[in-house]
Amino acid sequence: MQTAKNGDTVVIDFVVRTADGRIVGSTEQEGPQTVTLGESQIFPQVESALNGMEVGSEQEVTVASDDAFGPRREELVIQIPRANLPQETEPQPGMGLSAQQPDGSTIDMIITQVSDADVTADGNHPLAGEDLHFGLTLVEIKPAA
Repeated sequence: MQTAKNGDTVVIDFVVRTADGRIVGSTEQEGPQTVTLGESQIFPQVESALNGMEVGSEQEVTVASDDAFGPRREELVIQIPRANLPQETEPQPGMGLSAQQPDGSTIDMIITQVSDADVTADGNHPLAGEDLHFGLTLVEIKPAA
């Protein structure tokens, strides 16, 4: 039976869970996803697991937080005076904003708390510090030309 190898395009179904079992990604809504092995389109641990799989086979893979979205960094959680925010929009928890860093680059942040004087914004990726557990199913292999 044919097995997936570098250069092949594979079609996969997956579910991604955090250590506490919370689902943070899946192909349930959008359907199977297509990935070309060897082109760094997914986490290396997932790509490695797909190499050698046969159509219809399933595999579980864990990607440690350091290899996924990195550790959670408390220095990326900051207080911003409300006077420094645009006045046309009332800040709410869950809203996104971009902040300019001292080096001129920007960082995308999510507002986590709002008070009368300031807002707390978090520049960490929402999955920073989380180990990710992938449940993979190989649906199809399109061999490399």
